[in-house]
Amino acid sequence: MSDLRITEAFLYMDYLCFRALCCKGPPPARPEYDLVCIGLTGSGKTSLLSKLCSESPENVVSTTGFSIKAVPFQNAILNVKELGGADNIRKYWSRYYQGSQGVIFVLDSASSEDDLEAARNELHSALQHPQLCTLPFLILANHQDKPAARSVQEIKKYFELEPLARGKRWILQPCSLDDVDALKDSFFQLINLLEEKDHDAIRM
Repeated sequence: MSDLRITEAFLYMDYLCFRALCCKGPPPARPEYDLVCIGLTGSGKTSLLSKLCSESPENVVSTTGFSIKAVPFQNAILNVKELGGADNIRKYWSRYYQGSQGVIFVLDSASSEDDLEAARNELHSALQHPQLCTLPFLILANHQDKPAARSVQEIKKYFELEPLARGKRWILQPCSLDDVDALKDSFFQLINLLEEKDHDAIRM
């Protein structure tokens, strides 16, 4: 090795030591998780994710195919793949499940009986899908600010979550665009489940 390269190597080591002692080094990288977000059209998926990203509501456009957002939190970054919820799109959802580490399912708690039944069927299908059935689920009962909204207990009973999801890791939370703190808390709970899964994988 030439004298110049040796000098460069020592200078770089000095720089690293300086960073470690004086600047305390760069902050540790936040873990990133790849999630899939599903729900019927009108459930509010796009609006909720845009709210978490501090985007202007004026720029929110309903997702017709799929979109990807990096949603930052203090302890993690969630790379959320949002799938459109129209009738002609839902049959293709499963093509986008591969690689997911968690699931966000958004439902309109104030929707019509027909739409609520459709959402129930889609959630049941997702909970039993081979690529999703072992993943953590965050189920958001959106539009709780509307007069016709069903309560979380009503949703849990109607969707038969207790018997269907027994043994799975899932969270059912009420939410609305008006309460961003509660929305963030729901995602923090999901991140905790994702971290637990990481720790389980390390132990194995």
